[in-house]
Amino acid sequence: MRNSLPLAVVLLGLPSCVLADHGDALLLGQQVITASRTGHSPVSIASSSLITRDDIERQQAGSVPELLQRLAGVSVTSNGGRGKSTSVSIRGTSDKHVLVLIDGVRVGSATSGSAALQSIPVEQIERIEIVRGPRSSLYGSEAMGGVIQIFTRRGGAAGFKPYFSVGAGSRSSYSGSAGVAGSHGNGWFNLGVASESTDGINARAYRSSAPRAYEPDADGYRELSGLLRAGYRFDNGLELDGSWLQSENHSDFDSRSYSEKTGRTSGTYAYGDGSLQALSGRARFSPQAFWDVTLQAGHSEDLGDNFQDGRFYSRFDTRRDSFNWQNDFHLAEAQVLSIGMDYQTDRIDSSDSYLKDSRYNRGYFVQYQAAFGRHGVQAGLRRDKDEFFGSHDTGSLGYSFDLSDALTLTAAYGTAYRAPTFNDLYYPASSSTAGNPDVQPEESESYELGIRGSHGWGEWSVNAYENQIEDLIVWAGTSPMRPENVDVARIRGIETRVATVLAGWELAANLTFMDPQDRSKANHGHLLQRRAKRQFNLDLDRQFGAVGLGASLYAASERFDKASNAESTRMPGYALVDLRSEYRLDEAWRLQVKLANLFDRDYETIQTYEQPGRAVYFTLRYQAL
Repeated sequence: MRNSLPLAVVLLGLPSCVLADHGDALLLGQQVITASRTGHSPVSIASSSLITRDDIERQQAGSVPELLQRLAGVSVTSNGGRGKSTSVSIRGTSDKHVLVLIDGVRVGSATSGSAALQSIPVEQIERIEIVRGPRSSLYGSEAMGGVIQIFTRRGGAAGFKPYFSVGAGSRSSYSGSAGVAGSHGNGWFNLGVASESTDGINARAYRSSAPRAYEPDADGYRELSGLLRAGYRFDNGLELDGSWLQSENHSDFDSRSYSEKTGRTSGTYAYGDGSLQALSGRARFSPQAFWDVTLQAGHSEDLGDNFQDGRFYSRFDTRRDSFNWQNDFHLAEAQVLSIGMDYQTDRIDSSDSYLKDSRYNRGYFVQYQAAFGRHGVQAGLRRDKDEFFGSHDTGSLGYSFDLSDALTLTAAYGTAYRAPTFNDLYYPASSSTAGNPDVQPEESESYELGIRGSHGWGEWSVNAYENQIEDLIVWAGTSPMRPENVDVARIRGIETRVATVLAGWELAANLTFMDPQDRSKANHGHLLQRRAKRQFNLDLDRQFGAVGLGASLYAASERFDKASNAESTRMPGYALVDLRSEYRLDEAWRLQVKLANLFDRDYETIQTYEQPGRAVYFTLRYQAL
């Protein structure tokens, strides 16, 4: 990797009134497990956000990407409306550079390299933790931009507490969920089901360049999910817990094309049937007072069948099995040494014939965390052994210094990598595409400086970073198109966040400035594809007795759909306003209403793909006390 100075100077001259995301509102000091893989960390250095169950219900969010888009440094692109293929980017990296976990289990497709976040049901989620910046020294491949960990709902209150919700809205949208949670003695559990359906919008706009490929239909979405999560703590301190999440979905999409050569139309009435599963079993115990052991086994599936022209078209199934062993040694009151091992196998089953259909990876890591008075240190090293390309080493180093009881400075450095996917390496050769078994892992080197404050009036933070990525895998050429390690990127950015209360209104906001530069020879100095240089989020909420009112503003600057940054690929900036309200019938019952895209703004995040206009949704919720 090339050397580069950290961006210390970008902190100079910033206004004192900075902005932060609502997911962190009054929560910057809370423990985020994902940042350190330990439940009790003596230091807090990583830039992170926490979305709670209360946040999910208050925002009346319809999907995980909608929740994530409200956070600093996070951007979302989509091929149409609800349930369509969606990419979530952290700090300008691609969706393939974001590691996604469900209850500690890695999920996603081993062929495409992406996780289907749009298919994870929000009604089954307890909280979401987001960590920005590289975490390969803890988790291995993919964690170049950051980590998103989703924790499913769990029981807690004594006895049996039923809950349910029903909803309806524009475009024949309907949703429902029901479950029961609770605890008895040392045990707890949650059992729930959820479903939703919508007629959706016409996913792809009319294109004058391809008029006969236009398919003016509503592209709907359906989803049905189930969750079981339970745990028990024995008198000797042994803790056992497990979770199972299954989500089945059906999504219509536009894939119509027309051949001038043959005069034939194909790809009509396209749809996909998908299945996402995450299964986890975990044991925690302490052989000695200073030594905690965690053992976890996991299984995840990402299955997808595609159909068009009234018949089966393709199948891409991924199954992952994993085992994790972690030892946390509490060396002193504020010193923790973690040593662990991860093992993972990927298996694919496809209608196409791949040269290889399975792979394994072993990872060994060590991490040291300590607090010495006003100083904090977090350092980690990891070695991964991949069956396809051999060993890869990554590391991280973080430092914090408390300027006062209210102000903390942080600095961090980290390296990361992403292993090539099965598609990159072994996609079946044809006249148009082919994999490349010689392609190597992508690598990155990242620097970060931050300052945060916690005061009586609220909390704020500013983080500046630079991320250099080399050997980016790009599919290039023709007859066939093949993946190559040709691109280089340099991403610089500043994230500012604040949370406070003004005139009785809870205010949370974040502002992201980013310079995501393509440094390849062909497109040197251009903006990376589909990345906006500026993003802004504002959330306002207030309670008037039994009535709650809220509003959200999301704004993004222009971006380009292609790496060439040609004028024809420019997508203008846009701003969206959502309004929400709820009425508490009593402590257990709530009636909610949300008006999305208040001004009916037309916009695109991927060129030629439509996004939903104005819509209204009603929800009735019950939670037993």
